[in-house]
Amino acid sequence: MAVASAAPGSIFCKQLLFSLLVLILLCDACQKISLRVPSHLQAETLVGKVNLEECLKSASLILSSDPTFRILEDGSIYTTHDLILSSERKSFSIFLSDRQRQEQKTIEVVLSARENKAPKKRHAKDTALKRSKRRWGPIPCSLMENSLGPFPQHIQQIQSDTAQNYTIFYSISGPGVDKEPYNLFYIERDTGDIFCTRSIDREQYQQFALYGYATTADGYAPEYPLPLIIKIEDDNDNAPYFENKLTVFTVPENCRTGTSVGQVTAIDLDEPDTLHTRLKYKILQQIPDHPKHFSVHPDTGVITTTTPLLDREKCDIYQLIMEVRDMGGQPFGLFNTGTITISLEDENDNSPFFTETSYVTEVEENRIDVEILRMKVQDQDLPNTAHSRAVYTILQGNENGNFKISTDPNTNEGVLCVVKPLNYEVNRQVILQVGVVNEAQFSKAANSQTPTMCTTTVTVKIKDRDEGPECHPPVKVIQSEDGFPAGQELLGYKALDPETRSSEGLRYKKLGDEDNWFEINEETGDLRTVKVLDRESKFVKNNQYNISVVAMDAVGRSCTGTLVVSLTDKNDHPPQINKEVTICQNNEDFAVLAPVDPDGPENGPPFQFLLDNSASKIWVLEEKDGKTAILRQRQNLDYNNYFVPIKIKDRHGLVATHVLSVRVCDCSVSSECNLPAKNLRDVRPNVILGRWAILAMVLGSVLLLCVLFTCFCVTAKRTVKKCFPEDIAQQNLIVSNTEGPGEEVTEANIRLPIQTSNICDTSMSAGTVGGQGIKTQQSFEMVKGGYTLDSNKGGGHQTLESIKGVGQGDTGRYTYTDWQSFTQPRLGEESIRGHTLIKN
Repeated sequence: MAVASAAPGSIFCKQLLFSLLVLILLCDACQKISLRVPSHLQAETLVGKVNLEECLKSASLILSSDPTFRILEDGSIYTTHDLILSSERKSFSIFLSDRQRQEQKTIEVVLSARENKAPKKRHAKDTALKRSKRRWGPIPCSLMENSLGPFPQHIQQIQSDTAQNYTIFYSISGPGVDKEPYNLFYIERDTGDIFCTRSIDREQYQQFALYGYATTADGYAPEYPLPLIIKIEDDNDNAPYFENKLTVFTVPENCRTGTSVGQVTAIDLDEPDTLHTRLKYKILQQIPDHPKHFSVHPDTGVITTTTPLLDREKCDIYQLIMEVRDMGGQPFGLFNTGTITISLEDENDNSPFFTETSYVTEVEENRIDVEILRMKVQDQDLPNTAHSRAVYTILQGNENGNFKISTDPNTNEGVLCVVKPLNYEVNRQVILQVGVVNEAQFSKAANSQTPTMCTTTVTVKIKDRDEGPECHPPVKVIQSEDGFPAGQELLGYKALDPETRSSEGLRYKKLGDEDNWFEINEETGDLRTVKVLDRESKFVKNNQYNISVVAMDAVGRSCTGTLVVSLTDKNDHPPQINKEVTICQNNEDFAVLAPVDPDGPENGPPFQFLLDNSASKIWVLEEKDGKTAILRQRQNLDYNNYFVPIKIKDRHGLVATHVLSVRVCDCSVSSECNLPAKNLRDVRPNVILGRWAILAMVLGSVLLLCVLFTCFCVTAKRTVKKCFPEDIAQQNLIVSNTEGPGEEVTEANIRLPIQTSNICDTSMSAGTVGGQGIKTQQSFEMVKGGYTLDSNKGGGHQTLESIKGVGQGDTGRYTYTDWQSFTQPRLGEESIRGHTLIKN
């Protein structure tokens, strides 16, 4: 059986004792426990159980040096993963620690693999060497890093039991021998002693996996290669250090106690999960150091606030000098320091306040858009943020809107401006109350001040200035009656000099007077009417007539005002109506009359409608609603044009008589009404004649004139002596198709022109007077019985006397209506006859 012998324990104990003395840590091996286990172990397999209380009664920390095994509090040992023991023995250590008593103990556990078969022995008589199938198990081996020697340092010895009968040579291979790092280990060929040539850094090499070989002189290997694990024990040779060289945390000011600021982390290169890497954090110093605002959790490194009194305005940055120490913070542990910067975030916990308690400024009257004052404020919050930017408000004194205040974004000052003119004569000074707050909402932190608005007073003195007249109020209303006669005085517009508060020395001119109703007195501004004031004029809007007036002082400064003449209505206009209506028999047998009264509503409807007695025999008038009436036929009338006299009264009895022209037609709508020619005796239709019709009318008129002239010459009396102008022959008859006004033709309005050369002949009939050429003359004179017309009917003679029934001895004048009644039917018949001849 091959046996791996342990190296002398004295060397290992010396090295271990030396390291423990350096750390001032007493770590004795309580006892060495050996356990026999199968060569193949599955994960979570119970290996054995040790009594921990015999070594250390109150162990707060239990660790295994080999992560392959985990130790429970009751001392049970379990595997963490599948394990095959490549050698007969495997060892590891159990570390026990008591924090309160600051004691530490170590228990060494050695595992031995069970042999299933008895080993075979090779007899000396055997002529042939046979390979043994036995496995030789190594004793666990470890080295302390940074060992001080002396070197070469003996580690352990391996031997094979075949060396009892044969000469055996030993050799090793692996990292540290024939691989990097080279020549760190070597073995004596004959004895199997393994040596280390120099110190080792565990942070660079945690362990070395070597293989040992046993061979005879002839090269026969009676043993399988032996795995040799050399573990490097950690030495606390690395101090922990903070992970970030520059660490900056931020926290709001006025935050509550226990607010997390941040977490610091440190790194230790020593073996994890050992005392060498068990770190503790501590704040060594706070800058500034009073009062203490921060604390750190020793295990996690989380920094929290200890007071709610963090005020950025007192100190905006704090620095913490922190320490991190290994060995659980023990005084002999290695440590490092670092600086942590904590910046306070600003909150709006300070109200702005004015630098002055009151201000005085001045401005000239009537000036606008001018800056008169700048006000400064102070705010302890962070500049150029919403927490410190000011918002100004005029609280009192600006009821008329004369002032405006704004914030200068560059200087944060309040800028006071005049935006509406001030009047020295009204107020000599104005006192304003101005308040200021921040843009941001005030903080609701527990230790912040009560939010208040800072206020100040501003006295604005108004300076006097020589100014022009004032037209106040800009619009003045005066009352007048409708129909106010011309030449009457009305009170005009009055302006004032603001210095003297009087109108003395002012001159007035009229700027606007659409219908030229008034003239103005330059000195007093009073008005005189030049026309009758008419409320119904098209220049009157809403019963008002406007006059613009300008008032000027001696140096030409002026103001403009408006004088409004409000006219009260007078019942001076009777109701008016459209005098032409149409009744379409095929649609309705009546016409709707809707009169309009230009006067106001109080002098208008309800209307009263009256028919003439003669018209009431044919027509019926029905009042409808006081505003309209219905004209209806008593019986169906012929299609013709009828004249209907009607009276309309307003509510106060003002009456107007109208003669309606009523057309009765065979139509559906009034626009289709076309009466036949034979029924148009009393109708003057608005028609457009063609050129042939005009020619026919001209020829018919010429023919009719010839017939009339012949009749006049035959029937004239010789005994009548008349004097006519030499062109009288061309002025006997004037034919007109325009309806006359019905006025009497008298000497005042119809005269024959007086000529210097007259033809007087007593022996000659007036009808024989001849003329040279035809002249147009509108003024003429008719003597009763002086003219005769040849009638077309019966071939006899008809005179105006026979028609009117007046004797020859009557020297009165004929009216124009008589003349028209005599000539018009005949002119119409001649025109129709001439038109018929032309068509034929």
